[in-house]
Amino acid sequence: MRKEVRAILVTGYGINAERELAEAFRQVGCWVETSHLGDLIQVPDQILGAQILALPGGFSFGDHLGSGKVMAHILKQKLKNRIEKFIRQGGLVLGICNGFQILVKMGILPNVDGACRQEVSLIHNESGMFVDRWVKVSFNSTNPSPWIKGLSEEWYPIRHGEGRFITGTRVTGDTLQELNLIALTYAEENPNGSELGVAGITDRTGRVLGMMPHPEAFLIPENHPWWPRKKIPKEAGLQIFRNGYEYARGIV
Repeated sequence: MRKEVRAILVTGYGINAERELAEAFRQVGCWVETSHLGDLIQVPDQILGAQILALPGGFSFGDHLGSGKVMAHILKQKLKNRIEKFIRQGGLVLGICNGFQILVKMGILPNVDGACRQEVSLIHNESGMFVDRWVKVSFNSTNPSPWIKGLSEEWYPIRHGEGRFITGTRVTGDTLQELNLIALTYAEENPNGSELGVAGITDRTGRVLGMMPHPEAFLIPENHPWWPRKKIPKEAGLQIFRNGYEYARGIV
């Protein structure tokens, strides 16, 4: 008999999308534990008892020093070793919006050189405006991530002010393409000016995924703005979470 798949969601200090994300994982069969960052720091081995670690969206610490920067610093100082061990043991990590920003600024993504130092960033949208609308994304079928298995195109909502993906001098767009780390791109418009239209990336294992769009805000067809005029597949927004669950079942 298989054991249950456990997902830990990190919350607190301005994270505000944990309920949506928890519901997404519950709907696909996960046992979900929402853990405040302060509690997780007190009992860090909680992470090693799970198969999925998720960082929800929101505005951690008000984004006052830059989106995700403060929480990334705390996680790196207090939980870096546990998170790296979790990944080495085969665990799955998902960061959405602010969670993506945190993973990038921790150095967990893309972590090309394995030193867990920041190599890319997510900065203010090119327009200088907060964007809040649905966008079409394309998935990279050659990226090895179990999170995006079988996905080709989908519509998801975005809601961010600092979603513009940029690379640096050490890790360039060419590097990400050569290593096949770009997981999804904006398909019809680039709402924030991201380099190469990047909407999400993975690490080399594919098991760590960060993305700006919010699949957890698309749990039922009626969430989609086109639902009155077009038939929307029942679980279109849940497929990423189902993929994670199915993969994790194989390692429990």
